Amino acid sequence: MTHSTLILAIDQGTSCTKALLLGLNGEVVAKGGVPVGVSYTQHLVEQSPTELYQSVLGAVRLCLDGAMRAGIPNSAIKAVGITNQRETFVLWDSRGEPLYPAVSWQCKRSSAICDDLGGYETFIKDRTGLIVDPYFSSTKVKWLMEHVPGIASAISNGEVHFGTIDTWLLYCLTKGRQYLTDHTNASRTMLFNIHRMEWDSDLIALLGLEGLQLPAACPSVFDYGATDFEGLLDRPIPITAMIGDSQAATVGSDCLQKGQAKATLGTGCSVMMTVGEQLTERSVQTVDAICYSTPDRVVYATEGIIVSCGATVEWLMNQLGLFSNVADSEMLARQAPPDHGVYLLPAFSGMGTPYWRKNSRAVIANLSFASDRNCVVRAALESVGFQVCDVVKAMEQEHGVRLTELTVNGGMASNGFVLQFLSNLLDIPVYSNAVPDASAFGCAFLAATQLGVGSFSLGTVREWRHEVGPDGGQSQVLSAYDGWLSCMEKML
Repeated sequence: MTHSTLILAIDQGTSCTKALLLGLNGEVVAKGGVPVGVSYTQHLVEQSPTELYQSVLGAVRLCLDGAMRAGIPNSAIKAVGITNQRETFVLWDSRGEPLYPAVSWQCKRSSAICDDLGGYETFIKDRTGLIVDPYFSSTKVKWLMEHVPGIASAISNGEVHFGTIDTWLLYCLTKGRQYLTDHTNASRTMLFNIHRMEWDSDLIALLGLEGLQLPAACPSVFDYGATDFEGLLDRPIPITAMIGDSQAATVGSDCLQKGQAKATLGTGCSVMMTVGEQLTERSVQTVDAICYSTPDRVVYATEGIIVSCGATVEWLMNQLGLFSNVADSEMLARQAPPDHGVYLLPAFSGMGTPYWRKNSRAVIANLSFASDRNCVVRAALESVGFQVCDVVKAMEQEHGVRLTELTVNGGMASNGFVLQFLSNLLDIPVYSNAVPDASAFGCAFLAATQLGVGSFSLGTVREWRHEVGPDGGQSQVLSAYDGWLSCMEKML
């Protein structure tokens, strides 16, 4: 197959950076991936800004090597799109040198600062759509000001550039010429007014961040400049889209109609439901979000955030040694009796929607002498379904929108036990997105839109996905869910 127009999608995630070349029918013609490290030290979760950038170059190099072996010329690449882990941020100076490691979205170091904002929850929610929680960026910037020598004075002197990972990568790729972010990433900082679509000076003042340099916030579909990836390409290619990974996955799952939702079952989980171009309801427990934006419109969504999803399974494997391969978790879960009675409350780093308990810790409840590793593994997988159900119920209640369709993607989307459990629990068909890189797919779609090649079709997604429907086990699953809610009430 010949390809005259290809889109290069960069997907910078928490544990891996991927680069994909996609044709206008959505087919992946080449792909490269590079793992990235995460440092966990007590309550600090950090990454190396330099490593994150170098991982992008490495992934692109591998992708281009694959294209070359397939006889695909670089001249076919017409545009670049960037999607990224969202709340993680970098601070750097005027020379482009990082002043501190990248602070991860997983990091809870600013819990006490969030507690001090207790009287401002409604004010902040009305402006940003966000819950006051260390999950979001700005309170962790304040923590750095209070704990890292030199940061506070540098910020007050206007010498510090702030950027979520999209901004940092763009800045590096364009040699400092472009200092921009998109609306979706800006909206995750707890400094951005999602109704006025601008940085909020009142919020900046509330957190004492006056002087902090902030990137211009632009539509997700926009002319972000150009890059040759430090000589990996023979000419600069326009960067025509930037968008947060969860929003990109929503677009890439073709969940753009009101009531359609996607759940990205990754390290954590983002459940995002489209609500349209008017944000008529202001939620309390869920997050009001920007799904994506173009120069002439903004599409809103409601989002639920689950802190520990695949991370729970990784913990069972790496810390407890219950199995040696993540894929084995499905087999072990199926060997446990459905009425095993064990519950795993995965508050390893607090609980997100709808509980928002940042200081809670994980619990395994209802163990008996009959309980074995299969029961614990099954409880871990069931906790994913229970948390998604918690989020969906909160969304439906707060926005008056009924869930009509759920599409799942991410690493756990291949786990048949989880998909069947979700379908029975929600009593609707659940679609597994057979596009393994939904974020990259959605990002490429938006990049092609800005480029003006509108033949890139999302319809391919529906042709590729796999449906799992309720199998008659709803009553037992719903009974287990009642037990989950009872445990949550007691333990949190």
